[in-house]
Amino acid sequence: MDYKTISLYKYVSIEEPEALREKLRNYYESLEILGRVLIGKEGINAAISGKKENIERFKQLLKNDKRFADLTFRELEAEKNTYHKLVVRVRKEIVVFGKKVNFKHKAPYITPKKLKLLLDKKTDTILLDTRNAYEVKLGKFKDAITLPIETFREFPDAIKKIRLPKDKPIIFYCTGGIRCEKAATYLKERGFKNVYQLKGGILQYMNEFPNTHFEGNCFVFDDSLTPTFKVNPITNCEICHTTSDLMINCHNLDCDKLFICCPSCQTRTKRHCSEICQKAPRHRPN
Repeated sequence: MDYKTISLYKYVSIEEPEALREKLRNYYESLEILGRVLIGKEGINAAISGKKENIERFKQLLKNDKRFADLTFRELEAEKNTYHKLVVRVRKEIVVFGKKVNFKHKAPYITPKKLKLLLDKKTDTILLDTRNAYEVKLGKFKDAITLPIETFREFPDAIKKIRLPKDKPIIFYCTGGIRCEKAATYLKERGFKNVYQLKGGILQYMNEFPNTHFEGNCFVFDDSLTPTFKVNPITNCEICHTTSDLMINCHNLDCDKLFICCPSCQTRTKRHCSEICQKAPRHRPN
């Protein structure tokens, strides 16, 4: 595979996010890198793709900035660019939460290796999924607590409705780490002393320990929606009900529903979720 998709984030003080946006945009354009990048005074959040050699050059350019010298990356190989355009924006939050969080006392990391050891030994540990309900549908850690949320902004209210013990270890996880870091630190500020965050998120865990304690696949936010992990799907095509973990957006622009659809049904329905949507006036290009 000639391409690579990477994700990165860091909560770090950035005094002039607009200046960093222009600097990074120049890097991306010169290296023909595509993806989505959010920059704010609280840090950076990016998911990008490009040719392997260009991604490696970009990583080095970014780490030359002392603010990002210790950055780590979640990486997946790809046959082509997994994004079709470049978006670099300045935002108030690099992941929308709606509550102020102080990262000076952030929740400590737990490595994938340590998590696997805890799960192998069946220790009395709570796993808490900070992702949205449609992501959880595709796959999650066995016996993890999940929340009925559609956006991360709903997390603070949703977590109030469940009773979490303050005397047991609680390990927060998400796709790549950015949401579980904010959520775990938020809970730590509210009196939970024994909270941790999975370093590198599901992507790093599955790279190191595929098909081990994690059931199904992992939803990602690039154009593929699902990474190329070889796993046993836990979901079915919503049209023919055969086993599948391929998630797509309905090609009716006025619907845009995320749904699971096998290759056969994608062809037959032209990537629409219903006959009504097939007859709609506005459609995504195939």
